[in-house]
Amino acid sequence: MNNVRPRLTMMNEEQIQEAHRNVLKVLSETGVRVDSPSILQMLEWKLGLKSQDRIIKFPPEVVEDAIKSAPKTIDIYDRRGEHKLKLGEDRLRFGVGVTALFYQNPVDETLEIFKRENFRDLVRLGSSLKHYDVISTVGIVRDVPEELGDLYGSLEHIANTTKPLVLLVSDENKFPDVMQMFEMLHGDLGSKPFIIPYFNPVSPLVMNAGTVDKMKVAIERGLPIIFSNYSMAGASTPLTPAGTLTLLMAELLAGLVISQTIKKGAPILLGMLPVYFDMRTMLNFYDPQSILISVACSEMMKFYGIPHCSTSGSGTGWGMDLIAADTYWMNTLALLLSNGHLAPFIGDSLGSKSISPTTFVHTHEIIDQALRIHNGFQLDDVNSAVEEIAKVGPGKSFLNQPSTLKNYKTGYYVSGVYPRYSMEKWQDAGAPPARQVLRQKTQDLMASATAPEDFEDFIGKGEEFIKKYKP
Repeated sequence: MNNVRPRLTMMNEEQIQEAHRNVLKVLSETGVRVDSPSILQMLEWKLGLKSQDRIIKFPPEVVEDAIKSAPKTIDIYDRRGEHKLKLGEDRLRFGVGVTALFYQNPVDETLEIFKRENFRDLVRLGSSLKHYDVISTVGIVRDVPEELGDLYGSLEHIANTTKPLVLLVSDENKFPDVMQMFEMLHGDLGSKPFIIPYFNPVSPLVMNAGTVDKMKVAIERGLPIIFSNYSMAGASTPLTPAGTLTLLMAELLAGLVISQTIKKGAPILLGMLPVYFDMRTMLNFYDPQSILISVACSEMMKFYGIPHCSTSGSGTGWGMDLIAADTYWMNTLALLLSNGHLAPFIGDSLGSKSISPTTFVHTHEIIDQALRIHNGFQLDDVNSAVEEIAKVGPGKSFLNQPSTLKNYKTGYYVSGVYPRYSMEKWQDAGAPPARQVLRQKTQDLMASATAPEDFEDFIGKGEEFIKKYKP
């Protein structure tokens, strides 16, 4: 079968090599600051290096060794032990979530503090939508004691889906406790990993103690990890795209060195969120060039042979609106057509402070359409239909021909949310705005989304576990 597919390419081999040389120069001449005394001591001892004022410089050969030792692909399972993903050789996969502080309800899109029930509803909704392969932490639970928010949120996370989880824990001191709770509920986490903890350094060039210490906890349990950084171009990174790419890539490879020094062959995804900083409004945002930098990062990861965690296109807009749709479309299509492997954070807006279930649903529509572009089409004798064209001839219809009869149910996109109304039918339906249709569809999907059969068992055991942390 001759499948023709579009591809997006940014850099040639010479440009990739230049970018790599720039990154190696930053790591060997400027270095990174490592704030964890135990991790810094480990790096000095195992790599034979010396730090000064917590700054350690990595020679090119140390970086190259880490690149060689990192796995080229990562097998991901679901909670029941069924193999689901092979990150690194597959197309871009998607997930929902972000550590939101507010919830934008699907009825009138007003904001509320993020509650435990919102966590539950969003995990179930994301699980019910087929193009979301992972479910990330969807918010910070704020209707429980603050010191217990990560535990209650993580309990709802694991109890309400069997899909793979991308885990973010806001209180670094609670990460080992969350791991213990998951082990109590599930048993061994490392043999068929379904949890991918997510960690961030602090730009520019700081490997903060909370991040690298949590990395060690996860790696020692045999879990794959995501190491991803977040820029504010013009503030925490240079304003130029190439400067942002260089600095963020240096941080990523420093994280790679740390991971491979903790355990050679530790599975890791690398990626960046290259956000811009508007000095007039003091707000951060995704620019179209953010997407280009993410594509460039995906090409660097392909060059290294390391699975890539890409931007998700989230954070912009005031809910699921035209502004948000622009960014989601740009990001989804660009990373699908390049070398992305995982985009795990769909759903947030308003500067990533809030999360909206309507965004889950509309972006799922975007993914559905973008995949039709990514997948291309078959160019062969049967699909070219030369004989059929000759048989029908000029001025006649193809309605009853084999190509139509075989493909009319799947030959074009049909939305699961927005009816294909004529003007007259739209008027007969009351001329509904598309956003109103989206809100109602989202409410219907949420009402029908169900929990796994072991939900009650997990919740009961998890709440018993959390009791020991209550004052």
